[in-house]
Amino acid sequence: MALQRMPIHRALNRADLMMGCERTPFLVLAVLTAMFLVVMMTWATTVAGILLWFSGLWALRAMAKADPWLTTVYQRHIRYQAYYPARSTPFAASWSKGQ
Repeated sequence: MALQRMPIHRALNRADLMMGCERTPFLVLAVLTAMFLVVMMTWATTVAGILLWFSGLWALRAMAKADPWLTTVYQRHIRYQAYYPARSTPFAASWSKGQ
């Protein structure tokens, strides 16, 4: 009997990108840029907001090109401890005796 082939849709396996950037950092960048442009409303903050937008967009696209799940992996990484001490268990002795 031959194996049945099932299609795996590409949309289920692709990263969730917006304008070539990861979704969450892109939305944070958009909110920060909107704050500079709309809330402060001076020429200096307008220029700063535009520079922030284009430089941040360039950096986020470079990050997503390297790894589309970079921020998710990094957030998981910083939750881990720096050092895990060795601890013995009552089960370790029974395995070493060959039982």
